[in-house]
Amino acid sequence: MQRRHIPLVLTALALASGAAFAQAGKDVKIAVIASKTGPLEAYAKQTIIGFQMGLEYATGGTMTVAGRKLVVIEKDDQGKPDVGKAALAAAYADDKVDIAVGPTASPVGLAMLPVAEEYKKILLVEPAVADSITGDKWNKYIFRTGRNSSQDAAANAAALDQPGNVVAVLANDNAFGRDGVKAAKEFTKKAKIVHEEYLPVGTTDFTAGLQRIIDKLKDQPGNKYLSVGWSGSPTPFPKIADLELEKRYGIKLATGGNILPAMVAYKSFPGMEGALYYYFGIPKNPVNEWLVANHYSRHKAPPDFFTAGGMSAAIAVVEALKKTKGDTDTNKLIAAMEGMSFETPKGKMTFRKEDHQAMQEMYHFRIKNDPAFAWGVPELVRVIKPEELNIPIRNKR
Repeated sequence: MQRRHIPLVLTALALASGAAFAQAGKDVKIAVIASKTGPLEAYAKQTIIGFQMGLEYATGGTMTVAGRKLVVIEKDDQGKPDVGKAALAAAYADDKVDIAVGPTASPVGLAMLPVAEEYKKILLVEPAVADSITGDKWNKYIFRTGRNSSQDAAANAAALDQPGNVVAVLANDNAFGRDGVKAAKEFTKKAKIVHEEYLPVGTTDFTAGLQRIIDKLKDQPGNKYLSVGWSGSPTPFPKIADLELEKRYGIKLATGGNILPAMVAYKSFPGMEGALYYYFGIPKNPVNEWLVANHYSRHKAPPDFFTAGGMSAAIAVVEALKKTKGDTDTNKLIAAMEGMSFETPKGKMTFRKEDHQAMQEMYHFRIKNDPAFAWGVPELVRVIKPEELNIPIRNKR
């Protein structure tokens, strides 16, 4: 019986080694799909730069893993769900990519999820934020290095959720904004949310929306706050500064982090507190030191919010490929990535097995008006550890 089994074993080994040999030397193709045009193009540019720098860092400059060259194919989703969906399908079907990364906007991300499931290929979401991406719309091919709405909300609640605080929220009228407010309401236990105002991405005149917020807040007892969760350009912050809400109505601004151009308006709000995902001057670790030094050297400016995210996604891809020894079989990659920890500019991230969301630290900050910088500088109050955030699992796995 043993002699009869030996050829079968050898045949299986030969097939496995043949498959491995067939992959060896072939390029690993990675699609990066981002909103290179549209209101979020600044975010997309940062993600792409960060991703390329992350591949360089994680491969020691070789741009190879296990003898396989990493090739990046960039696609523009224009911030439109239908365009993003088609771009991802083309990446999988026509470009034969092994892994896709992106997109920038949550509505585009939600449109992409079924495509990853149809083609049975990994979509590593960076930086789209909506909870539903790793929540009720999730499937097993979806991983995310970007933070989700609940991580934003839980971190900001740590800074804002106090008895006697009365809050009105201003957010985008899309999946990012509405998922963010939904999560904020869930994590707000002590403060009172009295108004929700949703405006479209690309809004240029915030006057009417802000007036509705003022009317709702101005006569409220307690400590009054306008909490802003905004993505894209233009931002409402210059108009908020012009209205002098605190001086005229006792309404303070509370918001999370943003890209540096948006944080120029933060100089008008010294002492403002909130929580953010990344600011180049906060994390102290070798990965961030490399990113900051090399980004300054190449771009004459510090890395921004989404540069760190792009780098984190690239490091995750490389570490997964290292674990599979360059094998791009989807099931092997999923097995390698579930529970995988990897070092990023923010320190250690870990993909949670249940929903593939990267668990990561966030930062409670206080704004300082430092004349040496064009933007309001978020000074660290404290690091909020992943286990402190207690992020719920929202999928139906």
